[in-house]
Amino acid sequence: MRFQFDERKSARLRANPKRGIGFEEAQEIFSHPYYLDQRAELPEQYRAIGWVAARLYTLIFEMRVDNEGECYRFVTLWRSTRQERQLYEQNT
Repeated sequence: MRFQFDERKSARLRANPKRGIGFEEAQEIFSHPYYLDQRAELPEQYRAIGWVAARLYTLIFEMRVDNEGECYRFVTLWRSTRQERQLYEQNT
């Protein structure tokens, strides 16, 4: 799967102590078991909850299609909340 994201936004997320990582690191979520659900219908957005560097994170992304095919366009991310941690533990 290909990933797309705004590099400036990624740098801002990494600099924010409440986030601590950027989109580059967040790609790791998809290399381990993760929880996935649909967050919104318009635009169609998904939520992935998974591990990055020994911490549980929540990533919001959209599925996009371009000339090269499908890709995940990252929207935002944060450290998972207590409720998201429970959701992950119950479903993975």
